[in-house]
Amino acid sequence: MRSTIRMYSAALSSKDRWMLSRLIIPVSRFSEFVEFADPYLPRVGEPGGVEPWVLSVLVAPAADRQIVADLERIENFNLRMEDREFSQVYGRAVIDTIETKAATPNEIDRALEYVPDEIFAYFEMPVDSDPRGMIATMASLDAGAKIRTGGMNAAAHPEPAQVARFLKACRMAEVPFKATAGLHHALRHDAKDVGCKQFGFLNMFIAGVLLWEHEDMSEQEIQALLVEERADAFDVSPTGITWKERSIRHDRIAVARERFAHSVGSCSFDEPLADLRALGLLSSSSEVQS
Repeated sequence: MRSTIRMYSAALSSKDRWMLSRLIIPVSRFSEFVEFADPYLPRVGEPGGVEPWVLSVLVAPAADRQIVADLERIENFNLRMEDREFSQVYGRAVIDTIETKAATPNEIDRALEYVPDEIFAYFEMPVDSDPRGMIATMASLDAGAKIRTGGMNAAAHPEPAQVARFLKACRMAEVPFKATAGLHHALRHDAKDVGCKQFGFLNMFIAGVLLWEHEDMSEQEIQALLVEERADAFDVSPTGITWKERSIRHDRIAVARERFAHSVGSCSFDEPLADLRALGLLSSSSEVQS
C-alpha cells in the first residue's frame, strides 16, 4: 500500500496526470490507506489542495452480507473526509465508486438496494456464461459492468469471443463497462510470463468507442478488433480513429467515453505510457499525436 500511494501521488503531480483516474483500494485495507496516504493527501486551504483524491473501493461480493457493512464503512469514510477540521489535518479523499462481484441478476438487484445514490457500482461477472441477463438487469440503472481480462496465469485470461460477447451485451443494453487486469500494453501480444496472448488496452478502448458509435458491429467483428496485433491497422488522428471500415470522430469519442467505455484499468501507469510513446501516439509532452 505504501508504494502504491507513493506512485499514485507522483503520477498525480506529473504532466501525464490527465490520463490518470481513480486509485483502487480494497475496503479491507482502509486503515493502511489512511495511515500511509496522510503525507500525500491535499489539505483544505493548501495551494492545489481543493480537489480530493478520488477512490474506487473493492467491496465484498454482492451475495455476501458483508457488502452492507462495507458500504457503511465507505459512508463513514466520506462523512469524515467532508469534515473541514479533519481535512485540514489529514487531507481529503472521496469514494465515489465501488467494485463488487455478482453471479446472478438477483444479486445485482439486492446489492443496488444498499448502494447510496452518490456511489457508482461496477459489477464484475463471470465470462464463461452468457452475461446478457445480468447486464440487462443494469439497464437504466446507475451501475456498470466489469470484466476481468487477465491474471497471473493463462487460465485467468478469457477468450476473445467471451470478451466480444460481453462488450456486445453491454452495448445492446447501453450499460457502461470497465475492463481490468492484463492490460499493461497497448496491443494484443504474446505474454511469455503468463503463457498466453494478452489483450491490449488500445484494442479494448477502440473496440468500446467504435461499438458505441456503430451498434451494428457483430461479435465476430469485435473479436477481430480485439485480437489485432498490428499498430498500423488503426488510424489514429486528431480528427478521430479508424479501423477498417469503422470510424469515429474525436467529439464522438468523448461521448463514448462518458456513456459507455468508462475505464481500462492497469496496475502500472508507466508501461501504458511507454507503449503509447513507442507507437508515436503520445509525445514526451503528453500531446496526442496523429
